[in-house]
Amino acid sequence: MSKTKKLFIPLLSFLITASLFNGCSKAPVKDSPSNEPLSKTEFFMGTVVSISLYDKKDDKILDKAFNKVKQIESELSINKEGTEIDKVNNSAGKDTVKVSKDAFINIEKGLEYSKLTEGSFDITIGPLVKLWSIGLPEAKVPTSEEINNTKSLVGYKDLEINKADNTVKLKKTGMKIDLGGIAKGYTADAITDILKENGVEHALVDLGGNIYALGNNPEGRPWKIGVQNPFDSRGKIVGYVPVENKSVVTSGIYERYIEKDGKKYHHILNPFTGYPYDNELAGITIISDKSIDGDALSTSVFSKGLEGGMKFIEKLPNIEAVFVTKDNKVYITSGLKNTFKLTNEEFKQQN
Repeated sequence: MSKTKKLFIPLLSFLITASLFNGCSKAPVKDSPSNEPLSKTEFFMGTVVSISLYDKKDDKILDKAFNKVKQIESELSINKEGTEIDKVNNSAGKDTVKVSKDAFINIEKGLEYSKLTEGSFDITIGPLVKLWSIGLPEAKVPTSEEINNTKSLVGYKDLEINKADNTVKLKKTGMKIDLGGIAKGYTADAITDILKENGVEHALVDLGGNIYALGNNPEGRPWKIGVQNPFDSRGKIVGYVPVENKSVVTSGIYERYIEKDGKKYHHILNPFTGYPYDNELAGITIISDKSIDGDALSTSVFSKGLEGGMKFIEKLPNIEAVFVTKDNKVYITSGLKNTFKLTNEEFKQQN
């Protein structure tokens, strides 16, 4: 009898590690002599959410930020009953549903990337995600018959939205929207907006590896965000990128997976085949101005493989990427050639 191994990875230190390094000198953050941050960590959206303030250290700001996270989770989760997305999915094939502003923005952005990638990233992949349930206690490797039956319910062209009244409709019964590919990014941006509105200029926001680095670090230099080694434990990095006011998001095949008969099945599913993507990539990191874009692109670009992904990113303005392949090679887009620093001798940079 085959056995399925279900892997649950600790969430406290996700795919990216934020660290302070030396860099180009700027005026240091002036707050307290120690420059120790005011931090708060809670569990939302299936991951650990951590916010660290380095200048305007006010508990009320953190409370506002976490209240927003709680609100977004209550609207966007596919795994909770009564959420906005749950209502849309339950009305598939029947009714048009009016949703909140947060939900509509996420659905609209998800549809945008579904079109941009011609379906290799598909916001309606919910039925396949539910079928596999990778990362949940009910995770399993489905039969080919189950996968073939479920694939027919995936297709962003059967999703209709109307910006005039924030309404959404899924045309086929059984279809499901899944915002897992962008919701954390949207939330990181929402948190950052709250911090800015309240005068914070230097902070780190981390939603299970979706990092937003606001301003510069306590030494007045760029934050240097470590790119996780996809083959090792959390906190082990391949190299780092120095950033200010940027999002850094990573997806990888060892992030979440299940194992059956010695074969690992990761969580990044191909909408066309119903199985996890199988290419040369082990991990990809996206650097962008907005975390919602980085979140969507980390999955979208992974689906295209190394060559296709590199070409795709090079065409996008203000977006950069680091690709790590299964044979321990690292490839970077042109905008990172003077900034990315490889620090792990087990890997070799190729360009």
